[in-house]
Amino acid sequence: MTNYQIGLAGIAVLLTFIGLGMPIAVALFVVSVGGIFFIRGWDAAFGSIGSMPFDLSASWTLSAVPMFFLMGAFAFNSGMTISVYRVLRMWFWWVPGGLAIATNMAGTAFGVISGSSVAVTAVMAKIAIPEMLQRRYDKALATAVVAASGTIDALIPPSIIIIIYGIETEASITALFLAGIIPGLLTALIYSIMIIVRCKLNPELAPVGERDFTVAERREATRDSWPLPVLFAGIFIGIYSGVMTPTEAGAASAALAFIIAMVRRQMTLPVLWRSLVESASASASIFFIFIGAALFARFMSMSGVPSYLGNIVTEYSPSPMAFVLIISAIIILLGMFLEGIGILLIVVPIILPICKQLNIDLVWIGMLVIKLIMVGLLHPPIGLQAFVVKSVVGDTVPLMTIFRGLLWFLAAEVVIVGLMIVFPDITLWLPRQFGHH
Repeated sequence: MTNYQIGLAGIAVLLTFIGLGMPIAVALFVVSVGGIFFIRGWDAAFGSIGSMPFDLSASWTLSAVPMFFLMGAFAFNSGMTISVYRVLRMWFWWVPGGLAIATNMAGTAFGVISGSSVAVTAVMAKIAIPEMLQRRYDKALATAVVAASGTIDALIPPSIIIIIYGIETEASITALFLAGIIPGLLTALIYSIMIIVRCKLNPELAPVGERDFTVAERREATRDSWPLPVLFAGIFIGIYSGVMTPTEAGAASAALAFIIAMVRRQMTLPVLWRSLVESASASASIFFIFIGAALFARFMSMSGVPSYLGNIVTEYSPSPMAFVLIISAIIILLGMFLEGIGILLIVVPIILPICKQLNIDLVWIGMLVIKLIMVGLLHPPIGLQAFVVKSVVGDTVPLMTIFRGLLWFLAAEVVIVGLMIVFPDITLWLPRQFGHH
């Protein structure tokens, strides 16, 4: 077998292993080491095993990951998230589907303090779904809005998947953070419009069961929700003013979340311990996957698969738009079987040289790839977000009911992705305004 045939076989074996349920970090490691062995022999394979883990774990940029995880853990475990949902519920109660709108907005807001879509979804499922079901909301709508809004987290900075993409491509993480803000807010807006239109046409989806709240009640709830805006302002000002790097901002935001929890007298020893354990566990999982992905990227480079695909691109000369549409279709297909970060770490080493060859903007394509990966978390047969919601609601709502509700959000995603492709400035305008692109 030639090297590129070994590379293609390695991709097939990797997808098979992951499809059979092997942990993605283990699958990446086994396939990469085996592939390097077949191409260069045991010395090269063992050499990669010896050097790669330390080189990556000692990366200054990658240290932002545990810091942002820690910030999110402090915020979640100290109860900051509940106050945000409470105030949004009070302000949107009168809108058709008001509780669903509040849930959608709260999920978006939680993206500021969480690096994990799964974490956002799990928390919102516990807080919001019982409220909506108690007020006789349609079960499909109540569960689907939680599952879908959780994916907005990936676009709203600070996002772990954006940091990983930036490290993989060597693109500016600050520019990537800025690039995700408008697509994230656009997603929340289109979701909200879709919910309002549906509930206006079919009021039985979301009966108006709330009462009007007094100005004093709204003022008190708004005043109690101050920690989240303060955290966001701290991150935004620190990173985009140039005072701090994303890594330094991660540490500063974790410290700020800790201080806020102390001021609110919510930082107890159990909260501190749970936050440290959760962030360490999540960080370790990400680091193991990232080490496996780095080995896979080295295997791909040795096999020549990216160069081989690049030659095909040169030979057939597809337009950048045609290439983007092909990549979009592939990512959607992979989303039926694989989880988000796994798709990112498998696809990026393969398409990166081609994107450079076609002069495709790495910030724009990065946001599009991440958006498509999040769409993959919503559609069957895997639909990780649906399974997260199902794990929380138990037998209260059938899994197929959740997927039925998600069909409306997938329709909204077609519109959002189409806008991002046709109008690249949706992604690139903000980085340009701040001089980071």
